[in-house]
Amino acid sequence: MSILPLSRLKALAQDALAYLGTQPDISEAEVFVSANTNLTLRLNYTSRIPSNGVEEPKSVESYGLGLRVAFNSPEGVKTGFGSEPTDLNLEGVRRALDKARMGAVLDPDYVSLPHPTGRKPTLRRYHDPAIMRISNGKMLEVGWETVEKALEVFTSSEELLNAASSPQGVKDIGLILGGDVVMLQERIAIASTHMPKVQTDESTMLMAFVTGMLEDEHAKGTGWHVSSYLADYSGQPGRDAARSAIATMGGQRAGSGAYRVVLGPQAFTEILEWVLMPSLQLDVVYAGASTFMGKVGQRVASEELYLYDDGSMPGLAASRAITDEGVPTGRTDLIRDGVLVGFLSNYYEQQRMLRDPKGGEKLGVDPASIADAIAGRNGFRTGRGGGRNFDAMPSITPTNLVIEGKTPRTPDDVLRQVGDGIYIGRIWYTYPVNGIAAGDFSGTIVGDSYFIKDGRIAAPIKPNTLRMNENIHNVLNNILAVGSERTRTVRWSSDQVTWAPEVAVDDFHLDEIAGYMEDVY
Repeated sequence: MSILPLSRLKALAQDALAYLGTQPDISEAEVFVSANTNLTLRLNYTSRIPSNGVEEPKSVESYGLGLRVAFNSPEGVKTGFGSEPTDLNLEGVRRALDKARMGAVLDPDYVSLPHPTGRKPTLRRYHDPAIMRISNGKMLEVGWETVEKALEVFTSSEELLNAASSPQGVKDIGLILGGDVVMLQERIAIASTHMPKVQTDESTMLMAFVTGMLEDEHAKGTGWHVSSYLADYSGQPGRDAARSAIATMGGQRAGSGAYRVVLGPQAFTEILEWVLMPSLQLDVVYAGASTFMGKVGQRVASEELYLYDDGSMPGLAASRAITDEGVPTGRTDLIRDGVLVGFLSNYYEQQRMLRDPKGGEKLGVDPASIADAIAGRNGFRTGRGGGRNFDAMPSITPTNLVIEGKTPRTPDDVLRQVGDGIYIGRIWYTYPVNGIAAGDFSGTIVGDSYFIKDGRIAAPIKPNTLRMNENIHNVLNNILAVGSERTRTVRWSSDQVTWAPEVAVDDFHLDEIAGYMEDVY
């Protein structure tokens, strides 16, 4: 499994830009060349049905070039985009250019392609060569390490041994382990009229998502991992999933009501990504669809909450040296001490907002006064479950989302703030209802969740018996405490990594689900 060398991508970007410069009708052009590989291991262990444990490695490879071009025409400047897969030579450039010219349109909001920002990238050689050159055999070792860690926990558990009802031991309970281990290899080269020197970048990521289940006990637990380096991985998600499944044996029901809750890292990440983050993107503000219209400089959350995005932090899994528009990554503060202070953006959206006659109304302040707070530090070409894709236009994508508390609390302090309530560890199918602007959302609690009694974790909650029906403003403004320990968290098929603590929230509304859902786990 070898990804195309960076030198080949760089050479094509240089030759393509030179060729585009010979075209008389082109006023601006950008060449983006990328090569991506998604390596996936499927985990599939079942104690009652013959299974492989680890399936053979799968790979999805893509490489090619994309062109953004501004054309001079009698009607004015027209912009177009064209891409070509696999053909990394000038014939491929010509075909991509034909597509861009054929699809070019007048865009009254277009200003220009990105210009230099005056800053330089701060990251160098931050990718993992071990992931870039990993073999099939090594990938299989990673998968089996994950399965074996889980089975070690299951087979040594006194709780399971006591629950087993036959000489076959814990396997008689019906062990199921499923999930994925995914590795991403990414290389890009980019050059443009305003930044003609070819820039290159290499990035890697390793993600694991594991679910452990005990059929007869109606128990389920999960584990996950995300990092940039193979050496950071030790099969821990398998162990975590098994431990959590055991801990949730004998789950009980909870009734409908408003609770004090602790949102665990995965639960808070899910709500953040699906419900909150769309409203913190500048294109959504421009469209008038954000739940924070006209609220820059106003308090929108508890003063305990601090939220920012930083794609330039060394060692964090989603860090990149440059964006897919060729500008350095950096930090954008979004909510500071509960006050809305910025939005994620790419270059196009920032320039459009700066020139929008209704920009002040949409933001609540003059866009020019917060130009840096809406700078284009998040223009990436994402899609297909990861990668930096040559056939996509730059969109607004978070990198490392970091949550901090004004007064960080230990895990025990967070539980004490709740007293009696519910710990929500794992949720799924979380989505906005009534539109993004309303802030309403719903989702199901599917595992890793417990009653809290007198500030301590108590009995487990039966999976799939509670549903969230909440509003993001209610959640943000009722934060009681933010934990000091952050867990790197990623949703399956996500393009961002959230560094999430446990968060205690008051007045959180839950509805009991009818009994037939108990067996759906």
